[in-house]
Amino acid sequence: MRKILIILAFMTLSALPCLGQTDFQGQNNVEKLVRLAEIEVEPEFLEEYMAFAKEVGETSVKVELGVLTLFSMQAKEDPCKIYILEIYADQEAYQSHIQTAHFKKYKEGTAKMVKSLKLIDVNPLAGMIR
Repeated sequence: MRKILIILAFMTLSALPCLGQTDFQGQNNVEKLVRLAEIEVEPEFLEEYMAFAKEVGETSVKVELGVLTLFSMQAKEDPCKIYILEIYADQEAYQSHIQTAHFKKYKEGTAKMVKSLKLIDVNPLAGMIR
């Protein structure tokens, strides 16, 4: 699953005009914060968690200019495993995001629901999109 998420991150970066821009030496012109979140939700809270996640994702992308992508996925073989591709304009945009009322509502509301959380910062390498 992690390999699929990394490929998805590359594809997303390639599709967005301001992301993944490089000069001829392959240096990143724009410093984005790209992260994969792996979340395991307690089964008895799955439906409630999904409502919180949907609300924070939609609100964040809609009202925060620095939140470029929050792409959530659910593992088919284990619906309690949630993966989120997060792309922020920069570290400042991420720090601003975690201070918003809608993120705090999500974080506090889902605290008892989350069995595990792993945040993986990644460096975009290259990508292709059709």
